[in-house]
Amino acid sequence: MKKPSNLSQLMGHAGGYRYLTYLSLLLSIISAVLALFPFVFLFYIIREVLEVAPDYAQATGVIRNGALAVAFAVVSILVYIGGLMCSHLSAFRIAANLRKTLMAHIARLPLGFIGEMGSGKIRRIVNDSSAATETYLAHQLPDMAAAVATPICMVVMLFLFDWRFGLVSLIPIALGFAAMFQMAGPGMAKDMKDYNDALADMNNEAVEYVRGVPVVKTFGQSVHTFKRFKATIDNYYKYCVGYCKKCRGPMMVYTVFINSAFAFLIVLALILTGDGPVARPVLLNFLFYVLFTPIIATAMSKVMYMSENGMVVDDALTRIHSILDEEPLSGPDKGKVPADNSVTLDNVTFRYRNAAEDALKGVKIRVGAGETVALVGPSGGGKTTVAGLISRFWDVTGGAISIGGVNVKELSQETLADTVAYVFQDSRLLKTSILENVRLARPDASRQEVERVLHEAQCDDILAKLPNGIDTVIGTKGVYLSGGEQQRIAIARVMLKSAPILILDEATAFADPENEALVQRAFERLSQGRTVIMIAHRLTTVRRADRIFVLREGRVEESGTHDALVEQGGLYARMWQDYQTSVTWKVGGAK
Repeated sequence: MKKPSNLSQLMGHAGGYRYLTYLSLLLSIISAVLALFPFVFLFYIIREVLEVAPDYAQATGVIRNGALAVAFAVVSILVYIGGLMCSHLSAFRIAANLRKTLMAHIARLPLGFIGEMGSGKIRRIVNDSSAATETYLAHQLPDMAAAVATPICMVVMLFLFDWRFGLVSLIPIALGFAAMFQMAGPGMAKDMKDYNDALADMNNEAVEYVRGVPVVKTFGQSVHTFKRFKATIDNYYKYCVGYCKKCRGPMMVYTVFINSAFAFLIVLALILTGDGPVARPVLLNFLFYVLFTPIIATAMSKVMYMSENGMVVDDALTRIHSILDEEPLSGPDKGKVPADNSVTLDNVTFRYRNAAEDALKGVKIRVGAGETVALVGPSGGGKTTVAGLISRFWDVTGGAISIGGVNVKELSQETLADTVAYVFQDSRLLKTSILENVRLARPDASRQEVERVLHEAQCDDILAKLPNGIDTVIGTKGVYLSGGEQQRIAIARVMLKSAPILILDEATAFADPENEALVQRAFERLSQGRTVIMIAHRLTTVRRADRIFVLREGRVEESGTHDALVEQGGLYARMWQDYQTSVTWKVGGAK
């Protein structure tokens, strides 16, 4: 199936504004044609002056032809401005529609895809790629239409007055075009893709580096500590410098030839005149072509950049479709309703995109309604993957996950979101008030309801120290919260949601001892009457769990209560012993 053109793809997001784009193209072509007429009238002026010389008083048409030249130039500019107004109105609308379409689609995609692609790369696609289409439609596309129309009219005019001068004028154009092809030919598409890939990777790693700045500063490290970030910078530098060096030679040749039409014209004029006097027609045509051919350089430069601009927007659309072509979560608009709050993983297998092996291998876990279970085990064992699959951050590769006896794929997204609440290790707050941050869980909640859940989440001390209490805007004017304080606000948000199934992914990892005690107290209040699945490395937090599942290398190696697993003497018992040793260890080895 033939790929739709860039313009047809963009017009799919234009609605009724597509007609403004087409009108802008027409106006740009008309403007380009009108812009050539002043040279015709200039030719008439030169011809009349040469014919009446030296009695210049007889040149009665100079003023009229000059006025017509100015009039056509002014009309050309006004028509071009009208075309730009049309193209900008359409371009702004299309760019806005693209961003809306992207954000609406991203909202329907599984969170796992967003995590894999990276927030920096997604941000760049939504902002920069859509902005590239705006620039293309608003400026480059009308200029491209004019760039195509101008050479066609120029070729006609070049041969209209004197075909010999016209033919010679085409020689530098052909040579310049050959040099231009070396830069803007098919190979440039790959260069453009490599450049944008390098830029996207650098942006993505920059976001991760900024997030890790506290660690870097704490341990006195430099940017070189983040090897991946430095590697992306070096990679970007390599592509930029390499591409510039690749284009240096052809660009020099192109610039020389495209601006040297006058030299070819002088050679022809000398050949035509020979050793005799310069004939008046030859002089007239020579002067006209010397004045007219500089337009060639401008027109050819637009043609050169036309090819590059097409590749830029093609790459932008490819990146946009890398998101739009991603399949959203499947599921009915009005799915089944779970019978209870139980969770079952039945022989679940899962492999991450482009991974060499499965992250989960035949995992079987049963969590009864109202139970509290813990997932523990070595890093990379699959704990977070299990939690993410229950929330449908991804879909399983094999097996099935059900909630209340209903496969999660048969639940509507709204039902699943209302049923499962996820508390991450590093919960994020938006740059808005605490009231609105908590209301994200239920936008129609009253102020009193928000205040109640903040109290239950042990946030009273946070509100007491803030200048505007619950209305304090986070992240502005120096108002920031610690990791533990942010976590308590996030817990209040989950409380307001009141989902019957709660997943806690190492939710106290970044809390200090004082905050951890308050967070744990908030969790106890939050967990009442709910099914809780918690991931933890601090084994003291899971001792009272109804059941503990020990995962290693994507499999459930052991399961049971804390006491039963310790008596069993397996992996959990060794982990418990190591944990006990670590918490009693002191500097110098004394116990």
